[in-house]
Amino acid sequence: MREGRTTAAVFAGGEAHPIPGFTLRELVEHAERKGVKLTELAARYAMKGLEYLEPVVPVDPREVWACGCTYEMSASFRDAEHNTREGFYRYVYTAPRPEIFFKGTARVCVGPGGKIGIRRDSTFTAPEPELAVLLGSKGEVLGYTLANDVSAWDIERENPLYLPQSKVYTACCALGPWFVTPDELTDPYALTMTCVIRRGEKIVFEGETSTAKLGRKIETLVEYLLRANPVPAGSVLLTGTGIIVPQEAALRPGDIVTIGVEEIGVLANTAALVG
Repeated sequence: MREGRTTAAVFAGGEAHPIPGFTLRELVEHAERKGVKLTELAARYAMKGLEYLEPVVPVDPREVWACGCTYEMSASFRDAEHNTREGFYRYVYTAPRPEIFFKGTARVCVGPGGKIGIRRDSTFTAPEPELAVLLGSKGEVLGYTLANDVSAWDIERENPLYLPQSKVYTACCALGPWFVTPDELTDPYALTMTCVIRRGEKIVFEGETSTAKLGRKIETLVEYLLRANPVPAGSVLLTGTGIIVPQEAALRPGDIVTIGVEEIGVLANTAALVG
């Protein structure tokens, strides 16, 4: 935030070079109109002086989409949860067509330090740590960030057709702390991701995965997303989770969820009841 407005900025060494007059989404759209690379435009417009600014939600996306069953662990867990003897979710994991669903818009998104939502009609809401990508209008990957695809697992468990209610509600998506550009993060499949849930002084869950276990290429997920479905510049795609939180660690109000990738940063949020 700068002068009461969410402002795009280039972060370096914990300090920010603001880009006055633009949010990141507006900068992406402006770069496309001018036919200039986003990184070049950001470098051109960024203020030369440094300021210390706390990162907020890094983009106000017009659309957020998410992928499911892209990690084997996620597919196996969901089959066990639903008692699907035929391996329904494993089929989704191995089938050519990925699971992609609409997660929402900027309305459901929060940034670092924001409160993530627990539905009042859910008894098993859990974080889903994910790698997320910022997209241009033609599907080009403009940057990588961390995401929390917060989900009411018990609602989907009751009936898979309830997935939209499990996935889409107030504060169901956290993004941040910022986007790292592809020239800085050259291998998105070599990242170690961690997730910790703290309840007061106690750690109630710790998990870790590697994006090397991502069962689909990001470009494949993007290609299927864009089939007969052009998304606007500045949209975000969540690539799926490889860290599964069990029911005994279901979120409670006040829990702090911390997701980290060394090459990107840390996304921490406090859980709160919504609705």
